[in-house]
Amino acid sequence: MKKVIYILLFITALGSACKKSGIEKGPDPIVDPPSTNLPAGAKDGVAFINNGTSAIVTLYAPGKKSVSLIGEFNNWSATADAMEKTSDGNTWWVQVNNLDPKKEYAYQFLVDGKLKVADPYCEKVLDPANDPYITATVYPNLKAYPTGKTTGIVSVMQADQATYTWKNTSFKRPEKNNLVIYELLIRDFTSEHTYASTLQKLDYLSALGINAIELMPVTEFEGNLSWGYNPSFYFAPDKYYGTKVALQNFIDECHGKGIAVIMDMVLNHSFGQSPMVQLYFDGAKPTAESPWFNVDPKHPFNVGYDFNHESAATKYFAKNVMKFWMQQYHIDGYRFDLSKGFTQTASVDDGGFRKYDAGRIAIWKDYNNYIKSIDPNNFYVILEHFAEESEEQVLASEGMMLWNNVNYNLNEATMGWLGNSDFSWAFYGRHGFSGSENLVTYGESHDEERLNFKNISYGNASGSYVIKNDLATSLKREELAAAFLFSVPGPKMVWQFGELGYDTSIDFNGRTGDKPIKWEYYADPQRKALYDAYAKFIKLKRNNAIFSTTNSTYNLANAVKYIKLTDAGNTVVVVGNFDVVGQTANIDFGSSGSWIDASGNGSVTLSSNNYIATLAPGEYHIFTKVALK
Repeated sequence: MKKVIYILLFITALGSACKKSGIEKGPDPIVDPPSTNLPAGAKDGVAFINNGTSAIVTLYAPGKKSVSLIGEFNNWSATADAMEKTSDGNTWWVQVNNLDPKKEYAYQFLVDGKLKVADPYCEKVLDPANDPYITATVYPNLKAYPTGKTTGIVSVMQADQATYTWKNTSFKRPEKNNLVIYELLIRDFTSEHTYASTLQKLDYLSALGINAIELMPVTEFEGNLSWGYNPSFYFAPDKYYGTKVALQNFIDECHGKGIAVIMDMVLNHSFGQSPMVQLYFDGAKPTAESPWFNVDPKHPFNVGYDFNHESAATKYFAKNVMKFWMQQYHIDGYRFDLSKGFTQTASVDDGGFRKYDAGRIAIWKDYNNYIKSIDPNNFYVILEHFAEESEEQVLASEGMMLWNNVNYNLNEATMGWLGNSDFSWAFYGRHGFSGSENLVTYGESHDEERLNFKNISYGNASGSYVIKNDLATSLKREELAAAFLFSVPGPKMVWQFGELGYDTSIDFNGRTGDKPIKWEYYADPQRKALYDAYAKFIKLKRNNAIFSTTNSTYNLANAVKYIKLTDAGNTVVVVGNFDVVGQTANIDFGSSGSWIDASGNGSVTLSSNNYIATLAPGEYHIFTKVALK
């Protein structure tokens, strides 16, 4: 995420700070919690025993003088369930009895007789400020907030919760090199903004050909209308999108259609609603006693409150979060937001922030190895890193995948402004990587201006060929760019509705504000033609191994750009004119004879190795020596 996003979110954090208080896959590699004499059966948060009629509840809160468990089971009494402290002084616990296993109980911790906080490990919260805006259609039978009994956010516990029975248990994740990821924000994808309504669009996404969905953050965040990068409760799915079971069903149904689900995970920072922040907070920022947070952020892009990932407590918590979603929700990968921020090396600008950082590398190696110990089966670890190339090379060599943003140069190309239109940064060799599978390249993400908005607003023109304010031409420029981007070896990512030429600015209604949902685009023949072109290019990429070849040459610096891919049995040459006037192509194809145009424009026969042709502005071809599947 860019700095401007974090500034906007930081304002939110200041305004809200402290207002509101599966299937197992082998042994748990996490070390025991930092306590010495918890009762048998205890775990972080709530552990039900005695067939759900009792619960052992714990809170990790070193240095506190007293903690009581308050809730509906004791009429919110501050004295009925005073918690005991373990002998190391770090963890507080109490056992509550006479519970109804089928009932939801609201509860909080009362710390040092004055601070009420929810359970950091709870899987559901009630929020008096935001829950009234969640309809019964989105979240049926949502428990009422205990008004008049307490204040601030409360946790919810229930022994006999609704459980989900997984159907698609043999799903095989796509190989990294063949990934085509569709990034989406539930809030702005359908008007109902739910997992269930998004599920109704799976046929649309499946026909497009994508094989992975990357959900922008869905863990409980502050407010309802958010991108989700202001998290507070890491084990609770945000109720504004639906229930826990609805999310599990969404993931299961995706697997049934061969689509992996990648979760955007935000562990660089947390916000003031977080009980972990509130437990050690001086009214303005975390105190030095916090086991998890730095007093002041270590890097210039931070928002909220900065996790210290060299702290044992933070490592323990972060690993528990990672394990939880992998096992309880069958997530296939994480895209870690602002992974470059996992550092204790202080910096004041991006020049210092991005420098090679051995400590940061060690942190990411540790987390990556932990994830592999939980699930070694091609689980995707994707970093939004943007650090020095030498550092990213080390992370890639460990199997991690790195976000790769070519938005600026690609958009210059689509607008017909050629001076900065070289988007060859899309190729893994430019990064010094040993293979293409570690580079997730995209022209659009949630964080960039929309390509087609800039085409229509600022596009070039010459004579009758006009990009600016011309929808038809702007969409064809998008098609031209997509033909090239999907031909570059390595995983690719599409931002929602990019395949339809979405042209509302990222800054409409504020950068992180909700955006118009334009499903009517699909009925527009010109936009549908772009969707069909995307589907064609994705199919070519996924069905033909040559688009993962290690043998490629290219020239993307000039008006006429080309990519040449070669493997043992075939050669593919993508050629296109990004100028706004006709240009002559002169490219060595490597052999004469007949070449098929996989873009659907017939074939050409070369009398020599060179392809020489005058290309109209925006014209492109995907030539192949052997017919593609």
